Amino acid sequence: MDRFRTMAVTRGTVLTGHVGGSVLRTLVTTTVVTGVALLVGFRPRASVAAWFAAVGVVAAFSFALAWLSVALGLGAKTIAGANSASLPIQFLLPFLSSAFVPADSMPAGVRWFSAHQPFTQVVECLRALLTGAPVGDTAYLAVAWSAAIALAGYLWARAGFYHGRR
Repeated sequence: MDRFRTMAVTRGTVLTGHVGGSVLRTLVTTTVVTGVALLVGFRPRASVAAWFAAVGVVAAFSFALAWLSVALGLGAKTIAGANSASLPIQFLLPFLSSAFVPADSMPAGVRWFSAHQPFTQVVECLRALLTGAPVGDTAYLAVAWSAAIALAGYLWARAGFYHGRR
């Protein structure tokens, strides 16, 4: 990072480039996964507008998680620490959401946590958008979670990047 700090580029360009690349990579892999899902029989009932909304939700959540990952990486003391810092977010939260089983079927404590965490809101929003079900307030909640995580991650990453400046 010190090499980038000495180059004649805007100070946050490295971080912004990392986030942009991460969002693009996520959109490409989501497109591939969606293509495979269509090949194996998933038949969405989404309108064109719902597809655009789904892409927007994926992009917003990817943007938020990318900024959070940047912040976690900058806060880590070692490369291994940076690599493993986001593992709980990547693996624990999706499994404690309604992505695989309905939240109503979970034990009470897990059900409450699942209902109030960002992955559930994003999953429920995407599920409703692509199946033609009523979206309800999940779209607002997914966007609100994305905005809050993105803002917190950005501010944390920015502070970590500038604080680490020598």
